[in-house]
Amino acid sequence: MASVAFLGLGVMGYPMAGHLRNKGGHDVTVYNRTGAKAEQWVGQHGGRLALTPAEAAKDADFVFSCVGNDDDLRSVTTGPEGAFQTMKKGSIFIDNTTASAEVARDLAVAAQAGGFSFLDAPVSGGQAGAENGVLTVMVGGEQDAFDKARPVIDAYARMVGLMGSAGAGQLTKMINQITIAGLVQGLAEGIHFGKKAGLDIEKVIEVISKGAAGSWQMENRHKTMNAGKYDFGFAVDWMRKDLGICLAEADRNGAKLPVTALVDQFYKDVQAMGGKRWDTSSLLARLEK
Repeated sequence: MASVAFLGLGVMGYPMAGHLRNKGGHDVTVYNRTGAKAEQWVGQHGGRLALTPAEAAKDADFVFSCVGNDDDLRSVTTGPEGAFQTMKKGSIFIDNTTASAEVARDLAVAAQAGGFSFLDAPVSGGQAGAENGVLTVMVGGEQDAFDKARPVIDAYARMVGLMGSAGAGQLTKMINQITIAGLVQGLAEGIHFGKKAGLDIEKVIEVISKGAAGSWQMENRHKTMNAGKYDFGFAVDWMRKDLGICLAEADRNGAKLPVTALVDQFYKDVQAMGGKRWDTSSLLARLEK
């Protein structure tokens, strides 16, 4: 059993911290910007709550975070009351936020200066993956820190991989989001076309899902898309944040992402339709408006 802190109890962090406590059997202290959520978590899972990230991280062997964006991440790490102010020598900070590779590299340098390690470890699998403890975790950092942290991360993961040095986890997550954006748009157009052609969408998907067109998105989202229901997954607002990170990184490294840029604008249209909190499969709603 390890001493663990978890910073950020949103739709992903809340169940992830729960798995660290219940499946992993670790001694968990939680921090959340809205204190009522931390109180709720402790009431449900036990453990302790802290009033600041620094308080949560003090004496912890492993500190996890899952917050909104780069600014939030810097606040809970290197801010005046951030975890980096109190982390002990030899401890490991594991960040599950989807953020930029730049902030990951900066925090890895800051952690090294403080005598502890930093792993950027964004996740894929959505809210359902977090609740079921079957997330995919893409990690950037040093091998030694990864080897120590992996048995702890396993409490909420189905797949954990070290992708390279600091920032590599975030870059891998960008590829994940780039790929998903194109897949969802293709699926939306296929369903839209099928409806216009008068086909039975369920029969169509039953056949094509077993061939080269098959994907997780097709298997898990076609029914709700066909029914016009868009409250089953990753929110459009979050996807646009992620795609913005991808496009900014592409500007830096020279990659060409024409489809990603186009789908990002399609999601902007969905936001304008009132779909900020709809899930990413709502690209179909844009085609049907």
